[in-house]
Amino acid sequence: MTETSARIVTQREDATGTPPVIDAEFARWLADRAGQVLLQVRDDMGYEDGKALKTAGDKAAHDLLRAELARWRPADAVLSEEDDHSRLAWQDSDTEPAARPERLGAGRVWIIDPLDGTREFSEQGRTDWAVHVALWTADSSSPSRLAAGAVAMPAQHRTIATDHPPAYPPMPLGDPGAPIRIAASRTRPPAFVTALAEEIGAELVPMGSAGVKIAAVINGEADAYVHAGGQYEWDSAAPVAVALATGLHASRIDGSTLKYNEADPKLPDLVVCRKDLAPRLLAALQRHLPSE
Repeated sequence: MTETSARIVTQREDATGTPPVIDAEFARWLADRAGQVLLQVRDDMGYEDGKALKTAGDKAAHDLLRAELARWRPADAVLSEEDDHSRLAWQDSDTEPAARPERLGAGRVWIIDPLDGTREFSEQGRTDWAVHVALWTADSSSPSRLAAGAVAMPAQHRTIATDHPPAYPPMPLGDPGAPIRIAASRTRPPAFVTALAEEIGAELVPMGSAGVKIAAVINGEADAYVHAGGQYEWDSAAPVAVALATGLHASRIDGSTLKYNEADPKLPDLVVCRKDLAPRLLAALQRHLPSE
C-alpha cells in the first residue's frame, strides 16, 4: 500500500474498524479492503498454479465483500459474480417466486465483481486487474440508477470512485490529428472492434480487465472502450458509475441506456468514451455491430 492509500484508509476507518457511512465512501472502503486481501493471496500462493490462484482470489475477495456487506449493510441486497445462480435470467412467470433473487424487489442492491481480470491476476507482474463495487438504488436520479461505485486496482496502488470522481480527462496532448485510442482485450480483441478501428483510423491499446479498460478512459490513458460479445452487470456497473460521475459518455453500443439490477443480469455490450467522440463512435458502430 502506498503512503497515499494508507492515509486514505486511515481517514475513512476508525480504530475499531468502522467503515464510512456515506455510500460512495463505503464503496471505496470495500473495494480497497478486497484489494488488499487479493494482494495477500498472491503473496501467499505464488504463481505456480494459476488455476488455484484464480479460484482462491475469487473466493477470498467474494467472502470478504459478502461478510462486510452483511455486517454493515444488512438490509441491502447483493449481486455478486461469485453467487450461486448469479447468471440466471428470471421471468415474471416463474412458478416459484420464493426462489427469485431478493435483489429484484429491493430498493438498494450492491453489484460486485470480487476479481475482475482473473487471467491477469494469476500472471506474475501484471497489474491490470481490479475489484468492482457498485450500488444500484431504485430512487437514483442517474439514468442507470447507479448511486455509487468504486474500482480498486490494487497492484497499481490506486482506486477510482464516485466519492471523489476524477476530473474530466484532458484532451490528448501533441498532434491534434493523433488517432483515437481504443482500449481492447490484450488476448482476444473482437473482430468488430478491429474493423471499427480500421474505419475511423483508431489504434487499439491492449490491456486486461474491463474495469481497467474503463479506468484508462476515465484517466485519459485511452479515449474509448467498446465491448460486445458477452458481459454481465458486475463487469461494468462500478466503472460505469465512476465514468458517468466523471462526465464521460456510457451507453449500450446502440446508444441506449445501460440498465442494472435487471431480471436478466447479462449486459453484453457497452461503449465508454469522451462525450465529444460519442456521436462519431456510435454512428460507426452501427456499421460494425456483431450479428446476433
